[in-house]
Amino acid sequence: MKPIEQNEMYEHLSQFLRSRGIDMKEGSYSRRIQKGCSLLTDAVNLTQQGMKRAKTEIDKRLEQMRQVIHEKTAPKQPPMQSKAGPASARNPKIQARPKQWAKSQKVGTRRGRKK
Repeated sequence: MKPIEQNEMYEHLSQFLRSRGIDMKEGSYSRRIQKGCSLLTDAVNLTQQGMKRAKTEIDKRLEQMRQVIHEKTAPKQPPMQSKAGPASARNPKIQARPKQWAKSQKVGTRRGRKK
């Protein structure tokens, strides 16, 4: 919204009253009305500036709040695995045991007794 010119509101009021048959001539009452219109113009312009600042600040805070919510609700990433991979891939001398060998090495004893 554009700011209101200092004397613009008084001119519009004068034209409105003139269209209704009231002509404002120079005098103490017209100066007071002009002063009141000037104060109202200042109040409206300052309110517009304040609203622009408030909107900017609210938008900034809202964006921060959205970012925090996004960070808190975003899916967790899987834990980082070592880049080298499993032990057998890192050191070729270490070989993984075959599953058969691992099963055959199990002893079927229970507290020192055989099954």
